Amino acid sequence: MYSGHAMWFVALKMLVGDKARYLGIVLGVVFASLLITQQMSIFTGIMFRTFSTVTDTGYPEIWVMDKKVQYIDDVKPLQDTKLYTVRGVEGVDWAMPFYKGLLKARLADGRFQTVNLFGLDDATLVGGPPTMVEGRLEDLRRAEGVIVDENGARGRLAKPDPAGGPPIPLRVGDVLELNDHRAVVVGICRVGRTFQSQPVIYTTYSRAVSFAPRERKLLSFIVAGVKPHLDVEDVCKRIEEQTGLVALPANEFKWKSVFYYLKYTGIPINFGTAVLLGFLVGTAIAGQTFYNFTLDNLKQFGALKAMGASTWTLLGMILLQALVVGVVGYGIGVGIASTFGILSKNSELAFRLQWQILLVSAAAVVVICALSALLAIRKVVKLEPAIVFK
Repeated sequence: MYSGHAMWFVALKMLVGDKARYLGIVLGVVFASLLITQQMSIFTGIMFRTFSTVTDTGYPEIWVMDKKVQYIDDVKPLQDTKLYTVRGVEGVDWAMPFYKGLLKARLADGRFQTVNLFGLDDATLVGGPPTMVEGRLEDLRRAEGVIVDENGARGRLAKPDPAGGPPIPLRVGDVLELNDHRAVVVGICRVGRTFQSQPVIYTTYSRAVSFAPRERKLLSFIVAGVKPHLDVEDVCKRIEEQTGLVALPANEFKWKSVFYYLKYTGIPINFGTAVLLGFLVGTAIAGQTFYNFTLDNLKQFGALKAMGASTWTLLGMILLQALVVGVVGYGIGVGIASTFGILSKNSELAFRLQWQILLVSAAAVVVICALSALLAIRKVVKLEPAIVFK
């Protein structure tokens, strides 16, 4: 009889002894974990971009909007008088206007670029960018002042190099033209990329309204805070009852935007198909290779059984082999996916690796290895020790 540790050693020896088969099984698991982790991380990154505006406008606790607004970019302008109505609701500590719109920016070389223009309350500047790279938020009060996001300044808004070199990033003091209005860059900020990766420009509310095309209503949203020790949900209900508008806590507004894209776009189907394909292909490669590996080693398993090894001991050996393959393949696959995410950090690619994705990927690898081991276990259970003497 062999001891348990000795049998484990034999199982590992059998596994790595056939290097071609071993690498084939591992590569199947690597492919599955890599594709599942990568595609789910890109999907998550895209979903996070759908509500990046709400995330970057982190101070307000409540967003008030028209009833027909479906997501953050679906702006339905409000009457200016609604702002004062919201301020009068019991429990509201403060309420400020917030403008959000798409404008055409004319660049120095005559090109036009669509930008996201955000207008902040002139007095408080509530809703400003979370991080300033250059300049101060208060500089928006300077004449014609705007703040541009870092990615936009380096990318789509960059100035062409007269000498034909790489584009020159937009800097403090440069001038833009927004809807035939002069705008002076007074700061550079760092914000999350939007769903369409368009440049983001901040300015005061009154200046944003003057930049925007003339309409009867220009108030995009009302952002508000709640008095201390009051429940946000209760205050939202009061706002809705007294104004006829929709009031949502910031986190609910984020999910409202996510659910819109999940329901009305093909993004979930596209990424779900890629994840399913990775799972199926990984299962097929690992399962077939592991099964062939077991067939090639039936004589060895028969010899062990003839020398007194129980069926449970042989099953334990197969499960150990599947476990080793799963751990190695999962580690390599997730490592490659993580490296891919790090290298694409400053690119247009949306990549966000959450810990939940690692759990899902690990669960998929467990299923793949379990199915692969199940195919091999069936052959070993039915194995007769006499096979070794044939």
